[in-house]
Amino acid sequence: MAKRALVVDDEKAIVKGIKFSLEKDGLEVDCAYDGEEGLRLATEGKYDIILLDVMLPGLDGFEVCQRIREFSDVPVIMLTAKGDDMDKILGLEYGADDYITKPFNILEVKARIKAIMRRAVIKEEDEHQPGTDGLSIDVKNRRVLSNGREINLTGKEMDLLLVLAETPGKIFAREELLKAVWGADYAGDARTVDVHMRRLREKLEDNPGDPRHVLTRWGSGYYFRE
Repeated sequence: MAKRALVVDDEKAIVKGIKFSLEKDGLEVDCAYDGEEGLRLATEGKYDIILLDVMLPGLDGFEVCQRIREFSDVPVIMLTAKGDDMDKILGLEYGADDYITKPFNILEVKARIKAIMRRAVIKEEDEHQPGTDGLSIDVKNRRVLSNGREINLTGKEMDLLLVLAETPGKIFAREELLKAVWGADYAGDARTVDVHMRRLREKLEDNPGDPRHVLTRWGSGYYFRE
């Protein structure tokens, strides 16, 4: 079955270019030009990737991303203004998996999409199911249960958890996690890891300020409790 992408951007020339390029790679592409339409399509359809512009008429990209995260962990790549670091940070806070700055090279867009999809396939094929203290991780189906209650994680939050949980007790530096989850060619910095880790703890831990599962070794990095 062909992979499906949703592109949400009010600049029709950009949408047309992305759609044309992705379809040449065999993806099925749906398009929306405002936040409400993008959210409707994301709600009604099943997508493997969503490209979402920050500045949209109606609902902006941040709100659309936040609402998508209420029902789906589909990977979301935010399209942001060139050099606007606050947009990037806010996008990650609202649950985005990655971001690309405008103007962009379509080859970079395609490379980011392929990297995210490739990591998703690798994780789905892994049958290992680590767990501890009421926490159960179903790697194959990418589901996390805490005392029987399902926790809705984004794609990147799940990837971070799996990297840590597969080697309990091992301390991962932020740079290691950045490379393992976002890829060696990722242009972001260690703050990306911190933002996602904070959101992961808010979902996993009864008391994020005193976590039981994902711990910090100050000055060294993060680790999963043995």
